[in-house]
Amino acid sequence: MALKSLPAVYMRGGTSRALVFKKEDLPPDPALWDGIFLSALGSPDAYGRQLDGMGGGISSLSKVCILSPSQRPEADVDYTFAQVSVHESKVDYKGNCGNISSVVGPFALSQGWCQASGEEACVRIFNANTQKIIHSYFPVKDKQPVYEGELQIPGVSGSGAPIRLEFQRPGGATTGRLFPTGNKSEPLSYLGQQVETSMVDAANPVVFVRAADVGVSGFESPEELASHKSVLAGLDELRRQAAVAMGLASDLEAAKDLVSVPYVGLVSPSLDGTASFNMRVIAGGQPHKALPLTVSLCAAVAARIPGTLVADLATTDSDEIRISMPSGVLTLSARVEEKDGQWEAVGGSFFRTARPLFGGVVFYRD
Repeated sequence: MALKSLPAVYMRGGTSRALVFKKEDLPPDPALWDGIFLSALGSPDAYGRQLDGMGGGISSLSKVCILSPSQRPEADVDYTFAQVSVHESKVDYKGNCGNISSVVGPFALSQGWCQASGEEACVRIFNANTQKIIHSYFPVKDKQPVYEGELQIPGVSGSGAPIRLEFQRPGGATTGRLFPTGNKSEPLSYLGQQVETSMVDAANPVVFVRAADVGVSGFESPEELASHKSVLAGLDELRRQAAVAMGLASDLEAAKDLVSVPYVGLVSPSLDGTASFNMRVIAGGQPHKALPLTVSLCAAVAARIPGTLVADLATTDSDEIRISMPSGVLTLSARVEEKDGQWEAVGGSFFRTARPLFGGVVFYRD
């Protein structure tokens, strides 16, 4: 196999990193993309480290972003997200990544795909995975994005310029329905026992389950959760059941091919009242080091709707939803409406920071 190369930029967005490609630089046939992304990131890797590529051995560091100017009147840039499996030869395009969404606006502005007047840009993003619009607001100077600033976010050392992401009508992002099964809660099987779950699709599809119902506190570190092999096996079984129930896979066997969605959210009450609730997330079969932003937004939406198990244990006495996680507390907003007995997710927003790490070419095996 010969080594080939493609232009790329490596960027951090929130608590994730991704290889960013211009769509024009990739082969016109998307069927050829998977092999490029897998090789460039170093997957599959039986050792789980992706040493032969740009990945970092965990789901949040094994991502790809494909961008192009948009021809849609409501958008400035088209964005496709790819989640690359660490251990297997799989690339998943089913869902979006909120953290990586934060790199899109600044990148598009730096490429001249859109313009900014004044001291703040608003870049309108069309996410091809979910067919949803995201508005990205961030500071500019001399018509270029500003990356340096004072905002600190949990899980990232140092500070950066604030990037506010507003998700427009995030409900049904992947399945077409806020509650894909039509129910706010229903039982699924976990290690032979029935446990209550809430399956919600806002920004990304998530199956929520109480941490206590699967035998953990919900306050374990990611490393501690990873050591509970039987818990992770049971949660993967539950995730595959949810994939079928939500219409993401035809059967349990087909659900094995889904790398990321649906995510699993382990929720529990806040211990000290400083947060609305506590959450741990299983992404790509691994406990997430922080929280995926789309999962957090989905949880915030669920917390606003009576009858979901998230709302049942959350305290939401302000406009903000505060979720405690392994690296701190994440603050979001979520707006919902009830019309004729049906709930809708009107919007949601959160702040991130981002910056380019390097630009040039990335090598891959053909």
